[in-house]
Amino acid sequence: MKRCIGPLLAILLVIAFSISQAQAQVERIVIAAGTDEDHALQAITNEQDNSKKLAMYEDFVQKFSSNPQAVAYGNWQIAQAYQGSGDLPKSLEYGDKALAGSPHNLDILVSQASTAMQAKNNAKAMDYAAKGGEVCHSIAKQAKPEGTSDEDFARKVSDEKNATQNNCEFLETSGFNVITAETDPKSRMTEIEKFSAAYPDSQFGDKVSNYAVYTLGPGQLNDQARLVAFGEKMLSNDPNSMLALLLLAGYYGDSGNSAKAISYAQKVIEVAKPDAPDADKSHKLSAGAAHNTIGWAYLKQEKTTAAIPELKAAAALVKGQDDQQYARALYGLGFAYGKLNKLTEAREVLTEAVKIQGPMQSMSQDLLTKVNAARAKGK
Repeated sequence: MKRCIGPLLAILLVIAFSISQAQAQVERIVIAAGTDEDHALQAITNEQDNSKKLAMYEDFVQKFSSNPQAVAYGNWQIAQAYQGSGDLPKSLEYGDKALAGSPHNLDILVSQASTAMQAKNNAKAMDYAAKGGEVCHSIAKQAKPEGTSDEDFARKVSDEKNATQNNCEFLETSGFNVITAETDPKSRMTEIEKFSAAYPDSQFGDKVSNYAVYTLGPGQLNDQARLVAFGEKMLSNDPNSMLALLLLAGYYGDSGNSAKAISYAQKVIEVAKPDAPDADKSHKLSAGAAHNTIGWAYLKQEKTTAAIPELKAAAALVKGQDDQQYARALYGLGFAYGKLNKLTEAREVLTEAVKIQGPMQSMSQDLLTKVNAARAKGK
């Protein structure tokens, strides 16, 4: 995507310019009509030869080097010229020069993000997207000028949000696309952290969280400490995040902290409301996984009788939807029934469990063999 206001016409350049370096508010380039800079730009506009026009922009930047906005605009136009010709490294180089002069300019950030993505430079693309998020969020955080009424200030903020909406949405989407395109887990997690800080209320928040959990989990970075920290951070932003609750319930269940595992899992069930008439598949699966976690936690606590209804609930919710959760519930039930010497019930659930391919299959088969042997001895 290429965002360009074209050769600078005077009437387009005399626009509102508001800047607060401390608050990173939106910057817009201003060159007054009738100035030497304006006349020079009109001459560049009239030039039809692209190579000559590029040279004229280079001269423009040198000639008006004492005018930061003129320099920023000239470098921006040079960057777009190189992008158009396919020289993406040069385009990024000159675009960065433009940003140095106007670092909170969303138009330039959009151009740079577009070029970086075209160049498959994920690190730079995320940097531009993250900077854009900072600028976009600064609009609502700006201080009210002295003497401005609340109504006028609210209108000003609303107008600025509307004026920058397309750019802000483009940069947010670009940042998310970088995450989805990244193949290196370590780089992806770095990008996720930058994105999450820049867009704390992103429309892609749930999907980004899913990528984070996948990236930090087994098979990728396998960083349990960061995984738990990320889950806790998710809960601080949204106490009802089922993904974070399930993540932490599973982690504490695996690490032997049954009390915490049960507490988080019970919260999942409370949030998911699996018995509600409008409960969808994801809510039922989340509740099923939570019941599974509670059932297994009870088994570890030697509360075998209490585990059975939890595992039954889990099996009922995930059957036909998630084979691995279903197999886990069935194995847990087989183990619990066997421990209570309810061998017929154990045999029934384990016979179903061994039909499901996956990590629980061989375990279920071993337990079923033991149950059958015990039943044979009892006859």
